[in-house]
Amino acid sequence: MNGYGLSRGRFALLFAVMLVAASGNTAMQSLMPSIGRELGIADIWVAIAFSLSAVVWVCTAPHWARRADRRGRRALMRLGLYGFIVSMLICGGILAAGLAGAVPPMVVFIVFMLGRTFYGAFGSASPPAVQAYVAARTEGEQRTNALSAMASSFGLGTIIGPAIAPLFIFYPLGLSGPLVVFAAIGVAVLLAVIFRLPDDTPRAEARGQVMSYPSIGGTGAALERPTPGPMPLRWRDRRILSWHMIGVVGGHGHAALLGVIGFLVIDRLALPAADAQQWIAIVLIAGAAASLLAQWWLIPQLGLDPRQLVMWGALLAAGGVLLTGLADGIYGITLGFALASLGYGFFRPGFTSGASLAVRPDEQNAVAGMVTSVNGVAFIAAPALGILLYGIALPLPFLVTGALMLGLAGWTWLFFRPSPPAA
Repeated sequence: MNGYGLSRGRFALLFAVMLVAASGNTAMQSLMPSIGRELGIADIWVAIAFSLSAVVWVCTAPHWARRADRRGRRALMRLGLYGFIVSMLICGGILAAGLAGAVPPMVVFIVFMLGRTFYGAFGSASPPAVQAYVAARTEGEQRTNALSAMASSFGLGTIIGPAIAPLFIFYPLGLSGPLVVFAAIGVAVLLAVIFRLPDDTPRAEARGQVMSYPSIGGTGAALERPTPGPMPLRWRDRRILSWHMIGVVGGHGHAALLGVIGFLVIDRLALPAADAQQWIAIVLIAGAAASLLAQWWLIPQLGLDPRQLVMWGALLAAGGVLLTGLADGIYGITLGFALASLGYGFFRPGFTSGASLAVRPDEQNAVAGMVTSVNGVAFIAAPALGILLYGIALPLPFLVTGALMLGLAGWTWLFFRPSPPAA
């Protein structure tokens, strides 16, 4: 791949920067239900730890995106990788000590929270820097294709992370082993960036977009958009307000499901937490694969408009969530979670494209930032709320989420009539 000096080797290196962050973070998410149970930490605190990281990510990502608009993008990539590596080592080290009984669970939790905060603060520096680096060295269709491929790295990471995490569970680190291994992978990528990526001397200016917090089932990346015009786009703008409401409701349903699925597998199979990890990975991989199937193949084939994507996606998600919560075996859980993920694979692009098509070309940057914010906000409170409902009654979060998505599908079908696409 050429264009302003972006060779295939450099593109692969930039892709690796994005991929290692997504796969490492989702691998940790897949492990934490088992680690929390092994340490005897209440499920709600596991969810809160990731919620705090998401809050910090949402708060700091705009700062790094603005910095990526200027020079120093390679330095921001390094900073993001430093944040990822240090966070993984802190979390992996304290979890290993806790699992060995050397540190009390409360101390483990406090240090783990600090490690996750470090990742939220600095890990968000790499993605917008990568996007701006690519956009400044490509043009036209090549730029679109390159940025789309970069965005897909987050989706690919949701499969790779949970898939390979069980392979790195070894003595004496046990369940914390994958975190240390992903830190080592991050070091390898960092060294490649330092020694193989050219100095940041682009021939063109380009914006770095705010990126959603990387989470299982999320696509994560926002693509580069045209420069916004002088008139600000308001959140209450009637062209996009309904799309925002749709994104908030559906996003919370998705995040709540992701927050409880690991605990459901452990409890339904009645296995020790460490023994259940491979089954958690299988369920998450099935869900991620179904989501990518929808976004990479089914949506282009079916040609549905944004409203139809939201409606059918919410309906499929409702059915899948209910099936997941009511299943009493691994086959039913896997099938239900895959169906729900397929639905959310339709829903998220529907919400994103609907909001984008509702505004003018000069407003695309503004609406892209709003969409990213809506996607990120869902991961702040919804996982903890899902765990709270899970603690009251095992099927309750699935029943509530299923009813929520079913209601959203019905409202979209009966009442929602979006305005025509803006010229």
